[in-house]
Amino acid sequence: MRRLLVVLLLLAGSTAAASPDPLKGYARDTWRSLVAMTSPATGLVADNISGDLSVPSTYTSPTNIGGYMWSAVVARSLGIISPREATARISRTLDTLGGLRHHDTSGMYYNWYDPRTGAVVLTWPEDGSTVTPFLSSVDNGWLAAGLRVVAGAEPSLRATAYRILASMNFGFFFNPAATTPIGTRGLIRGGFWDTQPPGCSVPSLPQGVWFTCNHYDITVTEPRIATYLGIGAGQIPATAYFDTMRTLPDSCDYAWQEMQPQGFTTTHLGRSVYEGSYRYRGITFVPSWGGDMFEALMPDLFVPEEKWGPNSWGRNHPATVAAQIEHGLSDARYGYWGFSPASNPFGGYAAYGVDAMGMDTDGYPSDVQGGKYDAGFGTCRPPGPDAVYGDGVITPHATFLALPYAKKAAVKNLANIKNNLHAYGPGGFYDAVATRSGTLAERYLSLDQAMIMGALGNALADDVLRRAFVTPQFERAVRPLLAQETFNVPAGQKLPQLAGGRP
Repeated sequence: MRRLLVVLLLLAGSTAAASPDPLKGYARDTWRSLVAMTSPATGLVADNISGDLSVPSTYTSPTNIGGYMWSAVVARSLGIISPREATARISRTLDTLGGLRHHDTSGMYYNWYDPRTGAVVLTWPEDGSTVTPFLSSVDNGWLAAGLRVVAGAEPSLRATAYRILASMNFGFFFNPAATTPIGTRGLIRGGFWDTQPPGCSVPSLPQGVWFTCNHYDITVTEPRIATYLGIGAGQIPATAYFDTMRTLPDSCDYAWQEMQPQGFTTTHLGRSVYEGSYRYRGITFVPSWGGDMFEALMPDLFVPEEKWGPNSWGRNHPATVAAQIEHGLSDARYGYWGFSPASNPFGGYAAYGVDAMGMDTDGYPSDVQGGKYDAGFGTCRPPGPDAVYGDGVITPHATFLALPYAKKAAVKNLANIKNNLHAYGPGGFYDAVATRSGTLAERYLSLDQAMIMGALGNALADDVLRRAFVTPQFERAVRPLLAQETFNVPAGQKLPQLAGGRP
């Protein structure tokens, strides 16, 4: 009996050794791509690199810089690099960041730098066109997120990270006079230029800048990270959280949106909020603009939205993931799922998503052909013909973002993408793959790799990004806002898609 027990234990041990956690392996390979993209001289990561990790781009953004820093924290937490190496790498980046040209009044950083030198990009390296330096609210939001993670996870670098953070004023982007179609007032601008740009802009002589003509007025979009940061720092009023739209109004004036929303109107902090939602193939959710995973779930890497808002985000995030799975496996029948903006396998960059899940009626398609979903809008707009889907484009980072809500399904999907579509190289998953033609986007984008690292860090290291990002002050300012809201998404709706198999 004892001998049998020993044999069984040995067999169990050998099986475990032969079957390591695939997620840890993905993290090691993904980190390899980020190392290859990073200039040792400046500590700045390139925007992208070729699939063989040999040719990095000669431009980068604040988002990429923030993503590299939080990825280094994850790599340290997972034992991929030593604490000493993580500190050295992040310190090099912070030293360079502290000396980069930026907008002094707001403390914000320009959208494009040369990672080799830190110079602001004035001529686009890919085509020689002139670049008017721009400062983006959402890109600076992701840079600030990376700085907050460093401050929370690396005590020796906390003062340096906070020194840069302290100069960043997200209130500079806030326009209290901006209104939405539902009548709420107070929105984040897309960004600004400090020299007059071509095209549409709004000059502000007192501030010496030209603001974008657009504002971010949708709730389920990635710019909410900038709103969270501004509210958390006391730079933006808390009402801004409720001034964005859950959906556009249920009115024929807005019948151009993807489908007719269903919902109710309530009040939060004196603001009237239309709690609208969509329904796709039996799943109710609050939509993003384009129907992609990035808009819906990237802020959730840092802010524990589903825990702080159990009746809002706690219902919506699982529903969003379930609807993406439903689309990929049962509606479009690609055999795979996970749709988000990424490299186009046939060249360039494209915005992929699930058209039915986005408010934009010309929303992000899930395939190269642009399969169109049109549910109509009650009596205001009849439905269109049934959608026809072609060469579906899967973006692996979207699956990693789904890990907290459908781990079994995500692990299975990733294994299938790797083994069946061969969308895996020396730096982990290639950025995108067209499922029916098998065409690969054989390159790595640092933003998408950083999302993968962030999702893996939270999954394997006890929410490491969230624990580092959230401070007591931030929680006091933001958590009550999420906690008081109930989205028009049913509690306990059945989502068999999350279980891992075909529904």
